[in-house]
Amino acid sequence: MIRFEPRSNPGPFLVYGVPILAATIAILLAAIPLALAGAPIIQAYGLMISGAFGSVFSTSEMLTRATPLILTGLAAAIAFRAKLWNIGAEGQLYMGAMAAVAVGSGVIDGPSWVMIPVVIIAGMAAGALMLIGPTLLKTRLGVDEVVTTLLLNFIVLLFVQMMLEGALKDPMSMGWPQSEPIIDSAAFPALLDRMRVHIGLLIALVSAVALAIFVKRTVWGFEIRAVGENAAAARFSGISVTKTMILVAALSGGLAGLAGVSEVAGTRGYLATDLSPGYGYAGIVVAMLARLSPIGVIASALFVASVFVGADSMSRAIGVSSYLADLIVAMALLCVLIGGFLTRFRVHFDRKSAQG
Repeated sequence: MIRFEPRSNPGPFLVYGVPILAATIAILLAAIPLALAGAPIIQAYGLMISGAFGSVFSTSEMLTRATPLILTGLAAAIAFRAKLWNIGAEGQLYMGAMAAVAVGSGVIDGPSWVMIPVVIIAGMAAGALMLIGPTLLKTRLGVDEVVTTLLLNFIVLLFVQMMLEGALKDPMSMGWPQSEPIIDSAAFPALLDRMRVHIGLLIALVSAVALAIFVKRTVWGFEIRAVGENAAAARFSGISVTKTMILVAALSGGLAGLAGVSEVAGTRGYLATDLSPGYGYAGIVVAMLARLSPIGVIASALFVASVFVGADSMSRAIGVSSYLADLIVAMALLCVLIGGFLTRFRVHFDRKSAQG
């Protein structure tokens, strides 16, 4: 008979070691599909590492890919901390990107110190509004936010497609569905010459540190944690659960919208329907790998980004599908979920009861 006993105080090895162990196991398990595909396993792992860290360019590409993952990971982490299951970061990312393009493609003009904050504020506001609606439906009417936020992703993408064929379409795009480009004064400056990595990375890192301080050191952060632990007890103690959830929605949606801003103002320069390869959904994995820690999100985003970039390089070199990266990330998430359960519970095998 198997019996699960709650752990009163998991040690630091379990708390911090489980995500690292989960990532390691996931990478090792990737050898199975590699072997089935007939790829040289050692060479494949070497190509993955060199593809993500083998040169300044490859490392910069990994950091470029990590930037939106940090922001969407933070969006998921703060929402999940309050038990607000935001599955709509993908839609919020696109809404943030569309708002940034709407104000940053020449409608208004000004110096960089004006335009960059303007596109950031517009994108974060659009993303926040996208989540505040489902949050009010949850708190007022009990509507499941998993359903509403997930379905809004598809609605937003269709809306973006409509806008790219209409009001936002670039007349110089030769018929391609894309927006007018962001003007130079609204674009994020690059951190390295002839590289795509931009100041969005610095903004993401500062956001992670600021969110960690906010959650741990402020009254609002305490209220968010209290609502997440037990909403009924928090309400009984005088905390406004509705106001706290709206604050969380604004933060989570705003961070996802900021990810969209970083892509259009820093990486792409314009909006298209293929702006995101799934950063909003991958952010959920990033947050879970980090165990909802804002600082841990940085490390987990770097891991996920390195897997994606390394797998792309490996697939081009030896002809193995780049979808291996998705498999590794999925296995890492499963390992973290299993590890998280074993962190909270101790497993006992009661042989006597089984025999009886």
